[in-house]
Amino acid sequence: MLQFSRFQTAAILALVLIGALFGAPNLLSENARGNLPGFLPNGTINLGLDLQGGSYLLLGVDTEKVIDDRMKGLMTDLRREMRPVRASGRERIRIDNLVYNDDSGVVSLRVANAADIDAAADRARDMTRGGALALGQRNYVVSVNGPTISVAITPESRRLFANQAVSDSIEVVRRRIDPAGNKEVSIQPQGDARIVVQVPGDDDPEALKAIINRTGQLSFHRHDPSVNVQDAIAGLLPPGRMLVPFTESEGAGQLPLVLFEDAEVTGDMVEKATATPNNDGGGFQINFTFDSRGAHRFADYTRSNIGSVFAIVLDGEIISAPTIQSAITQGQGRITGNFSAFEASETALLIRSGALPAPLTTLEQRSVGPELGRDSVEAGAKALIIGFVAVIFYMIVSYGRFGVYADFALIANIILIAGTLSLFGSTLTLPGIAGIVLTIGMAVDANVLIFERIREELLKGKSPINAAEIGYDKARSAIIDANITTFLAAIIMFQLGAGPVRGFAITLAVGVVTSVFTAYVLTRLFVGGHLLAKRPKELKL
Repeated sequence: MLQFSRFQTAAILALVLIGALFGAPNLLSENARGNLPGFLPNGTINLGLDLQGGSYLLLGVDTEKVIDDRMKGLMTDLRREMRPVRASGRERIRIDNLVYNDDSGVVSLRVANAADIDAAADRARDMTRGGALALGQRNYVVSVNGPTISVAITPESRRLFANQAVSDSIEVVRRRIDPAGNKEVSIQPQGDARIVVQVPGDDDPEALKAIINRTGQLSFHRHDPSVNVQDAIAGLLPPGRMLVPFTESEGAGQLPLVLFEDAEVTGDMVEKATATPNNDGGGFQINFTFDSRGAHRFADYTRSNIGSVFAIVLDGEIISAPTIQSAITQGQGRITGNFSAFEASETALLIRSGALPAPLTTLEQRSVGPELGRDSVEAGAKALIIGFVAVIFYMIVSYGRFGVYADFALIANIILIAGTLSLFGSTLTLPGIAGIVLTIGMAVDANVLIFERIREELLKGKSPINAAEIGYDKARSAIIDANITTFLAAIIMFQLGAGPVRGFAITLAVGVVTSVFTAYVLTRLFVGGHLLAKRPKELKL
């Protein structure tokens, strides 16, 4: 049991060397890491907000606005459902009134012809059937009262949509402040309608708010040239129309346009958006690609409206209003205008990251200075060094040569933890440092258990080799059981916790795995190598 093959020995040592290779960049400067050859790892352990400072935002999610937007979108869908479809032979159902009551949360549709009530109700039920709820439940309830059809959202769906709004907001915020996915940002839900955003290394929360709080609502609208703009400015707008201004960069003396409120294509149908130099001259343009649904709608509209103005609206402002020259059937297009490189890239990022599903309000913001983090790092480092040195001396005094082997394994354990955290680009927080300190003690506990078992066997008169084999064998189950329970606790903390709790859980979980390897496997390699090479008749332990 103490004997390892050459392959096993080489594999164990190679694993420790690989850990050292991945952990080494943490000791190098940023310039030195940048000059490393491409085949060498250059990732480091990232410091959390409590260690290097940064920005902290507590955001509130307006989930009620999400419900209102869904119900208003439902109005548009109901209006579309009542239109004729020649291909299927479906006839128009005329409606007298279609309104949404904000207080009751009910959409009411009044049918003009009593003979069409049943057909209209069937269309409403077909349109609202299905959704995210399971087991046959419906997202909406359709009821008929005389010539009026009412559609109300169920309480279960209201809660579901609110939770989805928080989850979707987290993803949109993440894509906006970390589009490349290489920043160590922490974005976590807090309660039912709050989000905590922590960005280490960024000390400008106002700039973060400017990026986050842009709604990013992109839509494509028909222009209505029949309405006089001056009348519209004076407030004389027909139903279903809106007056939309141009952006500052596009405005340059242009009057706003009167557009149809119902969007022909919406931003959620855009799959890709990139900024490139303008093909037709100076400045930059934004290239976009629709999904299959958006491509179909875009093709149908452009095919039927050649020569018409098609306005592209972002956050309530027109960023471009091109005239349709020909049918666009490939599901791709471009937005040209007086964009600078920064404006084009920022707009493309907004389109690409998607619209915020709900308005966000800043409930709390603060900037954490690096001085506090530096003090925390120094305090944590001192605690780690003091604990490490104390454990090393204790093991040498208590177990002699075997204590030295345990110390070598402890050093290898720290190397493997650093290498693993660097490999995965993990964020180290102050609780994470506490997890590493705890890991050092746990690793020594395993060695103490093993060495005490060996002592017991030596007192029984067993030979050193036999005593070591029995000691490792008997200690194995206890070590594995103890570390499995600790590992499970770390997993539960990671799943249910947030922020610093997760940082502690990560280092603890990694430390458990590396501790078992170094305390049981690596020390057994050292102990077995010594005993099998020297074969002493007596062993002082």
